Amino acid sequence: MLGFIVAVGSAIAVVALSAFLFRRFGAGSEDSDPGGPSVGHAGSMLSALFLLVFAIAIVVPWTTADSARQNTYTESQSAVEAYWAADELPGPAAAQVQAGLRDYVGFVVDQEWPLMADGRLSSEGATRLNTLRTQVAGLVVDGEDQEDAKAAVVDQISQLSSSRRQRAADAGATPPTILLVLTVVTGLIVLVFPFLAGARPKGMALLPMLAMAALLGVGIYMAFDIIHVFDGGLAVKPDAFTSALAEFGRISGLS
Repeated sequence: MLGFIVAVGSAIAVVALSAFLFRRFGAGSEDSDPGGPSVGHAGSMLSALFLLVFAIAIVVPWTTADSARQNTYTESQSAVEAYWAADELPGPAAAQVQAGLRDYVGFVVDQEWPLMADGRLSSEGATRLNTLRTQVAGLVVDGEDQEDAKAAVVDQISQLSSSRRQRAADAGATPPTILLVLTVVTGLIVLVFPFLAGARPKGMALLPMLAMAALLGVGIYMAFDIIHVFDGGLAVKPDAFTSALAEFGRISGLS
């Protein structure tokens, strides 16, 4: 923050010093026209800066949401692969492990997903996975096929845990606060800049200003609406996990 303040202060000091020196030595000419070169240059730069900040404020959450959505499909696919592999486990163990996987995925969809809108996951989900992994790791199997199935289930549950940790990181990810602050500040400056420059629009000349204000308001609202991956306009839905539950049913029907 200190570096940011120093940078802003230095930039302002450069402009003030330049104005003083040019006036002191009589260089250039007076420019008090709202449509003059000084105002035109400043207005163009302010508009460009707002667009830059606004673009970053939109692109960062959009990219994060796309990545988080892909991660949910990776996680759900690990659950499906574990369910397939568990079918080769001995007798009652196969049904117990598959039931545990169904319960876990159902828990994610029904109970954990609403929590992620607040940027957090339930500790119960991790406990369920750890219990399931311990259960499978402790199974006594007979023969190479069952041993391979046990190893495959343990491996897929490990990948499920890894994907879960990534989902937790995605749920807590938000753009830097300073980026949102800059979006609001630059947007407000763009709105009032013509008045600061000395223009006094009235009548029909106010209509473009009002339209710009409305669109800027919508844009800034959208920037705040999409800052959470699992909430707002870009919210990632539990589609991958509901599809996994449907796949579990198909696998059980083929068994």
